[in-house]
Amino acid sequence: MSLGMTFLGTGTSSGVPMIGCRCEVCTSDDPRDQRSRPSVLIHVDDPTSPDGKRRWIIDTGPDLRTQIIRADIHRIDGVLYTHEHADHVFGLDDLRRFNAVMDQAIDIHAEPATMAVLQTTFQYIFQKHNNPNKTFVADLIPWTLEAYKPIELHGVTFTPLRLMHGRHPILGFRVDYTTPDGHAQKLAYCTDVSTIPPETYPYLQDLDILVLDGLRFRHHPTHMTVDQALEQFERIGPRQGYLTHMAHEIKHSVVDDQLPEGIHLAYDQLTVYCEQGEIET
Repeated sequence: MSLGMTFLGTGTSSGVPMIGCRCEVCTSDDPRDQRSRPSVLIHVDDPTSPDGKRRWIIDTGPDLRTQIIRADIHRIDGVLYTHEHADHVFGLDDLRRFNAVMDQAIDIHAEPATMAVLQTTFQYIFQKHNNPNKTFVADLIPWTLEAYKPIELHGVTFTPLRLMHGRHPILGFRVDYTTPDGHAQKLAYCTDVSTIPPETYPYLQDLDILVLDGLRFRHHPTHMTVDQALEQFERIGPRQGYLTHMAHEIKHSVVDDQLPEGIHLAYDQLTVYCEQGEIET
């Protein structure tokens, strides 16, 4: 039994290929260069679950439906949100299919500011009584997150971490799981980050897997560049590191070979595990 993470999407807010672009990466036939909007699935084996697994989605971007179908996911145990930007929340409506399949409500977890935007943007979901037509909408149970205050979900601990997305405070997540034989497994997911506050670094120590934003090589005001992310990997020292939220300047076959040992470019549908550092496609 092992804590795992599947990259549902590894692209920017525009995705790759970008509309109207004919660059080398946008026209690439390498599936690793085809990046949908950013999201990951956290999963562990659990014999008490109806299908033997527990699963949580971090962020529901506008590509969620196709991501979930590609990954052949039929059940989830909840959703956690990093922040309220469109590329991270606009697939929320598609959660209703999980309601139908599982015949139960879904817990969603977010900071108060993010939850307020969700409840306004998707008012027809959170204020069903105001809908003129009684059509089927998602059935969601909102829970509030607080930075550095861990929550335990089916034996998996999620600790929200403060990150800065330019001047905008958002969340990353540290995830801890102890296997039945007592083996501690630890990963962290930090997308859309430009700077890491000093108080967050203690939560990034002793990780099996660390995922960081690595938008491109050129400077960007709200995202880490590849080189900035590499500096953070060296400082933090995870056993394995992965870059996500990548733009069309990043050609997988070229850049991945240039990275230090133990650091990789993530790609859509890649699955990694803490126990072995194992990779599945």
